[in-house]
Amino acid sequence: MAGMRQGLTCNRQESVYCADRPAEFERLMLDLVLLVVPVFGLVALGYFAALTGLIGERSNEGITAFLFVVGAPALLFKLITAAVFPETFPWGFWIAYYVGMGVVWLASMMLAATLFKTSHGDAVIAGLAAGQANTVLIGIPIILKAYGDQAGFPIAMLLAVNLPITMTVATLMLEGTRSASGGAVVRKLARGLTTHPLLIAMAAGVLAQVVGFRPSGPFGATLGMLADTTVPLSLFALGLSLKAYGVKADLPVALMISLLRLIVHPAIAYVVAAHVFALPPVWTGTVVLFAAMPAGINAYLFAARYGQGVGIASTSVALSTVLSVATTVLWLRVLGIG
Repeated sequence: MAGMRQGLTCNRQESVYCADRPAEFERLMLDLVLLVVPVFGLVALGYFAALTGLIGERSNEGITAFLFVVGAPALLFKLITAAVFPETFPWGFWIAYYVGMGVVWLASMMLAATLFKTSHGDAVIAGLAAGQANTVLIGIPIILKAYGDQAGFPIAMLLAVNLPITMTVATLMLEGTRSASGGAVVRKLARGLTTHPLLIAMAAGVLAQVVGFRPSGPFGATLGMLADTTVPLSLFALGLSLKAYGVKADLPVALMISLLRLIVHPAIAYVVAAHVFALPPVWTGTVVLFAAMPAGINAYLFAARYGQGVGIASTSVALSTVLSVATTVLWLRVLGIG
């Protein structure tokens, strides 16, 4: 552990929470727990609503459809139009994150298909769950608590490209599993991609960036209201899904995904960032903590939309979020914080 921390010593100018400030580190840990509690509160509320019959399965389908067609595209468009794209690309920073993401994504797919004998569609969802981190809901608050405003620019650099990359890859894979065989594959895949709500939202967001459009006025307010519904409704729908699909059957796969998500990805990011590119401590800490976040809710939304791997996705999101409380403490200590 001490060797891993060499070169990443913490001082007051690089981090808000340092090794010589145990009270501040304890406060960071409390903040971490408090971040997770509302997440599980909404999941538990959805589970209770399904358990008591207050909301049925058909309602869950309607909520998921709204999120995928309206809520999530609104959030994606809002994030892309608000992002500040870099003039010079921080290649080492991105490589540190995406090499690890590629490794755990492919490893999760292969292990799900070979070790756990899942279908191809379920394996794709397993890969997405391992590769897609909960960067917005949990990652950003933790990183800002640990490194302060200095982490703002590194955070923006990841957010600017993370959602478009992961969503495009996941869509290509999932649309490919639904395509027919033979000459119809390309036509069905092209039709699915050109009519996909999330890809349309991404394209519109990039176009808005090019022409300099920023949502404002009544349109901006409406967009913001729609975007703000996405995260809480997604967590509520996740609770409904846990009741419908259960967790026992998919727990072994979810444990495998959680290990890749919470340990392997940040370990690769740490080695590449700190030892290959020798990035500054704030940049190294940002990329490692982003990589150490639990599975993102997008994995569940994709699974529910395509009707594949829903149990795997919902269990992985819930389990990895619980385990991330302990593993995040581990990575904070590796980074010399606490």
